[in-house]
Amino acid sequence: MSDVNQPVFSDVTRRTAMSSLFAGGAFAVGSSLAAAFEPRPQVTPDDPPSGGAKPGKRYEMKKSINLWAFPYPNLWSLEKCLRVAKDAGFDGIELNYDLESELSPKSGTKEFQRIRALADKIGIAISGLCSFLFWPYPLVSNNAEKRSRGLELAGMMAQAAHDLGTENLLVVPGAVCIPWRDDHEPVPNDVCDKRAREAIAKLLPSAEKLKVHLNIENIFFNGYLMTPGEMMGFVDSFHSEFVKVHFDSGNIALFQYPEHWVSILGSRIKNVHLKEFTKKGTDHSLESFRPLLDGTTNWPALLDSFESTKYQGYLTFEYFHPYQHHPEALIHQTGDSLDRLLGRKT
Repeated sequence: MSDVNQPVFSDVTRRTAMSSLFAGGAFAVGSSLAAAFEPRPQVTPDDPPSGGAKPGKRYEMKKSINLWAFPYPNLWSLEKCLRVAKDAGFDGIELNYDLESELSPKSGTKEFQRIRALADKIGIAISGLCSFLFWPYPLVSNNAEKRSRGLELAGMMAQAAHDLGTENLLVVPGAVCIPWRDDHEPVPNDVCDKRAREAIAKLLPSAEKLKVHLNIENIFFNGYLMTPGEMMGFVDSFHSEFVKVHFDSGNIALFQYPEHWVSILGSRIKNVHLKEFTKKGTDHSLESFRPLLDGTTNWPALLDSFESTKYQGYLTFEYFHPYQHHPEALIHQTGDSLDRLLGRKT
């Protein structure tokens, strides 16, 4: 980037910023002729259900959906997104901070408070604030100007989260590598860890005053915080109730098992992304993330794991491909799927 204060891809959202996540062989997996040509086992009436709540069981967690699943801002206004989410039965919606929209540095406290008031009027909570900006402006970049800009933006996000009435800010503290960006020089693991800890330490005093939790997301493909133990060590080192975990079920699903992470991380989990993932294909780009129930996630095991930790917060569906036709269908389908997963509907 020639000028780190100007976005080099202002029309890019996390959907496009990550679209080549595993492309170019970064995470190439050999194709399987058997998987391609052998018939898959058919579900029979005697088979146990592959997803959703166990018969008669209800999970006390809240339904949420990320704004990336909506055709915003190209086709729908923010108000329409909020209303459709409410109509689809969601308890909350997670918003995304960028550089161009009304959810950006172009807005201030008054603008964010108006959005909060609109959500209150519609009757839907703002479950958290997320951003793709941790990728072009990594908190651990070898470029000092990018690190500084990233820290500045993260501070602005914390203030925006407070003004929007949410206590949850998703934070990506560091990245050894960012496979889909050619402008990120790999950062040695020890340097990445040192810079990430320094960045969170700088953000924490303000976050504590604002009562906004810095929720550290597990990413996996960025080469940092690759195991539950590493995540626990990082989060616990700050000795603050305002540094927690934003757990993403799909980000580790290619090589690990989300239900294992949940039981280990326990009460450190403050917010959650549900991303359905399929291991049936050989395309390991963002296309591996599917609409809920159209994948290989062991939902009963995962939900039982959340329940065992007494988690009753938001389960936010994160998806990067709004439907081209009838985009409201994805929202309502997801609401219905979550109702079935949580035992609200059978």
